[in-house]
Amino acid sequence: MAKKPNYNFEKRKKELAKKAKKEEKRLRKRPDTETAEDTANDETDGEQESDSE
Repeated sequence: MAKKPNYNFEKRKKELAKKAKKEEKRLRKRPDTETAEDTANDETDGEQESDSE
């Protein structure tokens, strides 16, 4: 019997890819006042805190 597909995993993976692409586009449009690494680190820290709640 074939294994059932895990649609939740596929959806989450697709959402993360979409979010990453959107963030990359936003950083390209943003003036070079901040580095991409600084803003990426700030946002990932915020995600981790909200997931634990």
